[in-house]
Amino acid sequence: MPADWPHRDVSRRVESRPHLWHMQEKGSGPVLLLLHGTGASTHSWAGLFDRLAEAHRVVAVDLPGHGFTRLGSRHRSRPALMAADLWSLLGAEDIAPRAIIGHSAGAALALEMATSPERNSDVALIIGINAALSAFDGAAGWLFPMAARAMAAMPGLTTGLARLARSNGRVEQLLGNTGSMLDTESIARYRVLLGDPTQIDGALSMMAQWSTRGFDDEVRRYPGRLTLLTGERDATVSPAISARAARIARDGVHLSMGPYGHLVHEEAADMTASVVLDTLSREAVPIAR
Repeated sequence: MPADWPHRDVSRRVESRPHLWHMQEKGSGPVLLLLHGTGASTHSWAGLFDRLAEAHRVVAVDLPGHGFTRLGSRHRSRPALMAADLWSLLGAEDIAPRAIIGHSAGAALALEMATSPERNSDVALIIGINAALSAFDGAAGWLFPMAARAMAAMPGLTTGLARLARSNGRVEQLLGNTGSMLDTESIARYRVLLGDPTQIDGALSMMAQWSTRGFDDEVRRYPGRLTLLTGERDATVSPAISARAARIARDGVHLSMGPYGHLVHEEAADMTASVVLDTLSREAVPIAR
């Protein structure tokens, strides 16, 4: 881990089969679990972490094969199994979140965790940021995972992709395609991640096994508050997906964050933290356990 990695001072490694996890924890009070999206890591919460930790016990986890969590099994990257493995980790660490904040696929994973039979606490609130709660349309629904599986199985491909990511302008182009404009420091962190073949492999494994089939039923079944935040310029996940999910949820709210892209929580961290804290303060169901 680079010496200047965000919140390195509160990082720790935890072995919970089948993975060797990297997690960051700070603060005391009600437990908030933070789940990043595909291809990212705990660093994506850097701008919110300290503010949330002022009145909460904040726990951020690198997903399997992402950041500094070592993937222990390549066949446990689909939502249900990732949710079960996360609950196993949290149970071993005596962490029982009543609120989960997730970005993109992390929001979908939060929903999977909240409705999982493996859960060790009832999740009263999910806050999704540009939540990826819908499958790809048409042929892309099966072509994309199939392509990811093929790429993940090709020897040497992840090394080649990582080398490509380290070349000038590639990471900037990739991030720009999300509709977000990040500062130089944030871009540099993604360059570190995407320049690592193991990160590429972890992301491909997750994409290859990912499926949102059945998520509509989970949205309808989830008994807690579902608050979905979107950036109007998100070029990765349409805000309409969150708007629809909020409509079909038992207790759903959709809030636009204004003219920001897919990585709105990194572009406008202070504003996102304020919206999250306001949402937590308004939640009628007690978050603490």
